[in-house]
Amino acid sequence: MAAAEKAAAAAAVENSAGAGEDVLTDVRSKAALVVVSLGADRASQIYKYLNEQDIEDLTYEVAKLGKTTNNQVESTLDEFYKLCLTHKMMTDGGLDYARNVLEKAFGESTARNLLEKVSKTLQSKPFNFFMKGDPQALLSILQNERPQVIALIMAYMDPMQAARILEQLSDEKRLAVVEGMAHMDRVSPEAISIVEEEMKRKFATIITSEDNMSLGGVDFVADMMNNIDRSTERKLFDQLNKSNPELAQDIRDKMFVFENILDMDDRSVQRFVRDCDSKDVVLALKNASEDMKAIFFNNMSKRMADSVRADMEITSHVKLKDVEEAQQRIVNVIRRLEEQGEVMVKKGGEDDDIII
Repeated sequence: MAAAEKAAAAAAVENSAGAGEDVLTDVRSKAALVVVSLGADRASQIYKYLNEQDIEDLTYEVAKLGKTTNNQVESTLDEFYKLCLTHKMMTDGGLDYARNVLEKAFGESTARNLLEKVSKTLQSKPFNFFMKGDPQALLSILQNERPQVIALIMAYMDPMQAARILEQLSDEKRLAVVEGMAHMDRVSPEAISIVEEEMKRKFATIITSEDNMSLGGVDFVADMMNNIDRSTERKLFDQLNKSNPELAQDIRDKMFVFENILDMDDRSVQRFVRDCDSKDVVLALKNASEDMKAIFFNNMSKRMADSVRADMEITSHVKLKDVEEAQQRIVNVIRRLEEQGEVMVKKGGEDDDIII
């Protein structure tokens, strides 16, 4: 889900309002109805961006939602759609553009209400103006900043966007930024204001924070590392193992990487192998350990195993980058299936599941 869509979803949950006897007016009920209407797969994508308390509250509301009328469903989803649309237009085209389009589409009164709701959501998060930036453009601005400044700004970014920025930083600065984010906890409004003042010359928008915000942390870094290309991930961990081995292990403990396949149960391996491109399997196993090859071959059909072995024998002069990219695509398949509840994964440092 794009950053704009996530923020729009938050706006729909936080700012919804209804009218009429057959229209939902309770904010939590509206949120629950949106989640149910999206279906389990898409709803799971929203859950990834909620904190534990929000997940608990939302799940409770979903559980007690009960029967709803067609009018309640239609009005709630219509409002949610308009808020998402408004947010995207504001972030992509600016306030004036959004106002012009919305007034033509929905009328002046509705447009004003939508803009007011979404404006509150946009102004609730510092450095939100970075969210619509192209990674290369942001890199040209950030690469000369101090690692502490980059770490603070990236801590507010979507993990995917942060990953693209991190990949392009120099090795030395990349390591300092990751360590800075991982050790970040609560940042005072004064510190955020100082950074924003420093960036004022380059960015016109300054967004302040009224309360201390929980930022960064190992969980955020692990999420970001899951989106980094395999080569950068390996290089960064090599550096962290030398400079801060405890932090490196803490991050690994929160991630799922190709090597974690060794800890998966046979049923899960069989499931994800079915969804993998056989060409990716061939490349991924070129430099894999014998144990890793055994895991794959033991959980394939005989026909597929024979085919993969034959292709591996005739595939030569493979670049390490191609191997790592294939391994990353397999990991992406596993992560997707895990989100759908179709495989079980054990990340580094996790205890074995206890079944009673």
